[in-house]
Amino acid sequence: MRRFWLLFAQTVTVGLAVWFIVATLKPDWTTGNFSSRVRPAASSVQMQEATPDTPTPNSYRHAARQAMPSVVNIFTTTEARPQKSPFQDDPFFRKFFGDQLDDQQDDKQSSLGSGVIVSPQGYILTNNHVVEAADQIEVALADGRKATAKVVGIDPETDLAVIKIELPNLPAITLGHVEQSSVGDVVLAIGNPFGVGQTVTMGIISALGRNHLGINTFENFIQTDAAINPGNSGGALVDTNGNLLGINTAIYSRTGGNLGIGFAIPVTTAKSVMEAIINHGQVVRGWIGVEPQDITPELADSFGLGKKTGAIIAGVLKGGPADGAGMKPGDILISIDDKAVNDTTEMLNVIAQLTPGQNVKMTVLRKSQETKLNIVVGKRPPPKREETDGDEE
Repeated sequence: MRRFWLLFAQTVTVGLAVWFIVATLKPDWTTGNFSSRVRPAASSVQMQEATPDTPTPNSYRHAARQAMPSVVNIFTTTEARPQKSPFQDDPFFRKFFGDQLDDQQDDKQSSLGSGVIVSPQGYILTNNHVVEAADQIEVALADGRKATAKVVGIDPETDLAVIKIELPNLPAITLGHVEQSSVGDVVLAIGNPFGVGQTVTMGIISALGRNHLGINTFENFIQTDAAINPGNSGGALVDTNGNLLGINTAIYSRTGGNLGIGFAIPVTTAKSVMEAIINHGQVVRGWIGVEPQDITPELADSFGLGKKTGAIIAGVLKGGPADGAGMKPGDILISIDDKAVNDTTEMLNVIAQLTPGQNVKMTVLRKSQETKLNIVVGKRPPPKREETDGDEE
């Protein structure tokens, strides 16, 4: 009997131990719920997928889709005629070479850039240096169409040009409001870098109103760290809604590639230049015929100036508007129509916006005394090709 109870106790102990292990590791087995052991069919798995039109956080796809159709690739061809051989008229050489000297084929030089369609009528904004001296200009649209373009007009002093193509249903870009932009705003640069095809890069506005860079005569650049490389020139800088803020025009680089410092011409400047070219064939600017110079700390000390604002008149063109009004070398221009002049860049921009024939009051410091001058503004002459500084105003 004792042996029977001992066997019974051992059996119960083992059974309890097994039940404890099962209850711990597989609780479903003790409750009778076996449904969890059956893997659900794939069709019963509920997963949420984004629809194609669902906004994606931190994505600028809508801005890119809005602006990319308006950005074009520009291919230019220039005939590079070989120089005439010094022996071409020599009878001795002609005896051996005959007409081979006359049959030399002209070499063709090709370059590329970008542009922005700004009207359904086919007007395209680009950089002057993209189309300058081109014999043939071909435009390739994002939708695959191609067309030959003609130059409507150029403005070397802002490095802008307007070209035109004849195609139906052109996607014109929407002009933005750069005056409402701020440093830190996200922007996209769209163009054709290195000829690889249309490319979109993203960055922010790094600075506004950049000047004194020596790139153009009239400078008021948007600086951005959005990647701009060779071939992007003339392309679009747009906001996060795809609206045009500027025309990409230059980069600061020691290697020829992007270093995170790019410059775009504001859309306000581009629009005014474009309208002047379309309506008048050229950009008409005011001019008084002086050579200005910035006031350095050394010059301020030598002139005994308490402040370093204004522009020193280093030279006056004989017979020009300033000369006729009595302005002299050494005068310091401090205001135009009671608007203070801080430096030569501001002076150039203010005078350029004046209308030729307009009578303007200018204030200069002469021997520490203020002198008022009435100047009849003249028309700024076109820049000469050999001049690169463009400092005369």
